[in-house]
Amino acid sequence: MAIHEECGVFGVYDPAGDCARTAYYGLYALQHRGQEACGIAAINDRELSFHKDVGLVGEVFHEGILDELNGTMAVGHVRYSTTGGVRRENAQPLTLNYVKGTLALAHNGNLPHADELRTRFEYQGAIFQTTSDSELIAYAIAQARLRCPSVEEALQKALSGLRGAWSLIVMSPRKLVATRDPWGFRPLCMGRRGEAVMFASESCALDAVGARFERELGPGEIVAVEDGQVRVVQKPVSRGNLCIFEYIYFARSDSIICGQSIHEARRRAGRFLAREYPVEADVTVGVPDSGLDAALGYAEASGIPYGVGLVKNRYIGRTFITPGQDHREQAVRIKLGALRSCVEGKRVVLVDDSIVRGTTSRQIVSLLREAGAKEVHLRSSAPPFIAPCYFGTDIPNKDELIACRYSVEGIRAQTGADSLGFLSLDALKHIIPDAACGFCDGCFTGKYPLAL
Repeated sequence: MAIHEECGVFGVYDPAGDCARTAYYGLYALQHRGQEACGIAAINDRELSFHKDVGLVGEVFHEGILDELNGTMAVGHVRYSTTGGVRRENAQPLTLNYVKGTLALAHNGNLPHADELRTRFEYQGAIFQTTSDSELIAYAIAQARLRCPSVEEALQKALSGLRGAWSLIVMSPRKLVATRDPWGFRPLCMGRRGEAVMFASESCALDAVGARFERELGPGEIVAVEDGQVRVVQKPVSRGNLCIFEYIYFARSDSIICGQSIHEARRRAGRFLAREYPVEADVTVGVPDSGLDAALGYAEASGIPYGVGLVKNRYIGRTFITPGQDHREQAVRIKLGALRSCVEGKRVVLVDDSIVRGTTSRQIVSLLREAGAKEVHLRSSAPPFIAPCYFGTDIPNKDELIACRYSVEGIRAQTGADSLGFLSLDALKHIIPDAACGFCDGCFTGKYPLAL
């Protein structure tokens, strides 16, 4: 199965130092975006040091490591694996030693033409150490740097020849440079804490380190930080096409992306679901975590009381981004438990963020029935997935998408629910009224902003 990534990036410049520890806390706040590997690279007196490995942030780092990484700049990454699977060499940030010095790079996104690009670079003499498409970006930057006077100009030149999704933070011995792809698929924001300047995939990471959110980076924008001075190297080139699934599932509820509260977007989706798919029931239950806000909205609009019917084990990662179907199915029961006192003998509205393959939904419906639920009415706060994602989200090929194999009634039968409703495409357009950007909804429509 070809799986695309969903990662989190964090970068910090702080003349007071201790940037690795700041990055560590930032990555903790972004742990939901990737739980397979993580890393931090830091610059101290222009010397690059790094530590990365397979595992969660709290497993990979300890006080001694953070002390060794102390410096005035740092870049961090949490990873969900793409091509090549869970391998230590694919952990980021990627670090380079080349003729112009050193470079560290953290990437969230995906290059749809990675195979073609890799072949072209290999014929030019490139020898790659990883199977990640992020290394292709690093190589392109290193090559451009040979002909450009600065790392930010090299980044600008290298990215002009690429197509796909990227939110990037690049660190040289003197500069921290951040950028988004021209289509604006993946989020990236900037904040400040005193003299410190920070970049993060989500605003919740800025909150976690006590930084003040300043603004989003626009699609195609390049921002460089040197000696505390922030300079826009390239202005935004479009309004962008942010992945709509950030609002439905990926981002943390307390984040704000493109001016839109994630919590409010999900709550609004639940309200639309209640209007589009009403049902007589006794309790509304959300699937933790991203289904909870939508369930709250459903309860508010329907008048069906909200209840805590599912309890989450906080020590296991998100099943949707656990590679391998066998692991997904096993993880559901470890991750979730049904609260019998809430659902026994009751008609339950079960609100989840999405239904991708259907196996998780089937198991959760089964959990509720085992706990005594009389009826289970399944509602999805996303439309049916009918197409894969090529821009950095774990939406698999059509063969694995349940909506490509069954009708809505067929999906209902497969999940074992008494009724089933998906958020409509029309309602999807209205859950994010405060967002100051365009969106990619290709996984729901099959139409993408970028020709493949």
